[in-house]
Amino acid sequence: MFTANTQHFTARRVALTAAAATTLVLLTAGPAAAHMEVESDKAQALAQNVEISFHAEAESDTAGIAEVRVILPEGIAPGDVTYGEGPKGWKFATADDGYTVKGPALKTGVSAEYSVVVRQLPDAKQLAFKSLQTYSDGSIDRWIELDEGGEQPAPVLKLKAAAPGAKPISSPSPSETPSATPTPSAEPTKASASPAVETTASEDDGGMSAGVWIGIGAAVVVVAGAAAYLVRRRGAAQQ
Repeated sequence: MFTANTQHFTARRVALTAAAATTLVLLTAGPAAAHMEVESDKAQALAQNVEISFHAEAESDTAGIAEVRVILPEGIAPGDVTYGEGPKGWKFATADDGYTVKGPALKTGVSAEYSVVVRQLPDAKQLAFKSLQTYSDGSIDRWIELDEGGEQPAPVLKLKAAAPGAKPISSPSPSETPSATPTPSAEPTKASASPAVETTASEDDGGMSAGVWIGIGAAVVVVAGAAAYLVRRRGAAQQ
């Protein structure tokens, strides 16, 4: 009996150890943890004025984070993003496909945390923010993979379904944009008419034109010549 119990106990321990080892392997074999994280309290499709927070974990043991560049997902334009808060001295700038926040390098091992405000989130189920994390020594962590099982996955913000009645923000209608057009067109009309008015006034004020004066001068010369000719003929006749 003792031998049988001992063997049963030993077999049970081996089975438990194997199960524990298998569980550990399964847990550690999952996808790599994202080192760039994103979150928002208003993560809902078509939500407006949404603040989105980012956490860029420091991965370098020798340099600090100095810049984070984000490529915006489809449906969010760079012009619809404004800066919220970030590390002291960091500045925000938009690009053609996203934005950049950068400034004095943080201390080694210190993660970069910042936030932006988006005018309106698109009607989507999730948003992937591809990010490039640059350190003071020039090294870059590229969190751009869209595969959740990748080694450097992009941070993804999952969105709730849009609220009932929510609609995309409409752009100004075409009929509203030309409203200021008549004003500029009226100005040139007035300006073009003013020279004609001034020309007419100058002619009225100045009296006769230059051509008239030339004609008068020519007539005076002719009359003077004729008078001189008559004087000479009379003189010749008297002699």
